Amino acid sequence: MSGIADPVASTRSIHHPAPRLRSEAKRSRIIETAMQQFAEHGYQAARVGDMAASLGIAKGSIFQHFGSKDGLFFEAYKRAVCSFPKYLDVPADVRAAGFFEVLNYWLVRTENMLREDWIPYRISLLGNYSTDLVLRREINRFLATEDPYGTVAFVRFGIERGELRKDMDVEMIVSILDWTIERFQDALLTAELDPGLFRRQGEMPEKKEARIRQFLALLQRAVGYAPATQVRSRPVPRKIAGVDLAAEPRTL
Repeated sequence: MSGIADPVASTRSIHHPAPRLRSEAKRSRIIETAMQQFAEHGYQAARVGDMAASLGIAKGSIFQHFGSKDGLFFEAYKRAVCSFPKYLDVPADVRAAGFFEVLNYWLVRTENMLREDWIPYRISLLGNYSTDLVLRREINRFLATEDPYGTVAFVRFGIERGELRKDMDVEMIVSILDWTIERFQDALLTAELDPGLFRRQGEMPEKKEARIRQFLALLQRAVGYAPATQVRSRPVPRKIAGVDLAAEPRTL
């Protein structure tokens, strides 16, 4: 797929700052318009021609800057996710309360984040669920290399506080958070994003709070620190699938 890389980046000259600044400003306006169009219409239905018309520029000008529709969406996605706060961008008292309190802080504010940042959140959903494998690969690479949510620093914060397991690779814990937190937040927002998707009425706040507590309890059991004595104290089964583990091994 062409268009992910910036096709005009290599032609910009450091000796002409004014044209470069105008070009960057134009790119920024195109991205803002694209975010609005993608958020309102979805990736497939959004039309580059409509974006160009609303900006009063030629359609070819957009392709000159971004190469393709995929390239344009990729830039919109990067701007969207980079606009979200990082995990540790919380009040001091929440941070002092620890790793799982920080997670709770963000989870209970999921719906507020959607209302306040509807366009970026919609773009992030489209990037995660409505793009082809080639574009999704670029998105995954960006998330892994740029870490826009500050997940690595957040995990190290939890390890340094003694709240997370030290016998697990940091990247494994980061991956578990990436896989689970995002999906759980999307589940919390299902009714908000598409009330007709499931045959149920809006849930009571108490039920959502209970689900958040249950989710955090499960996550804590998976990656939370457990003293070695607790691990060793678990009973060892005498039999697995009818085989006596304590029996003398047979020689053949």
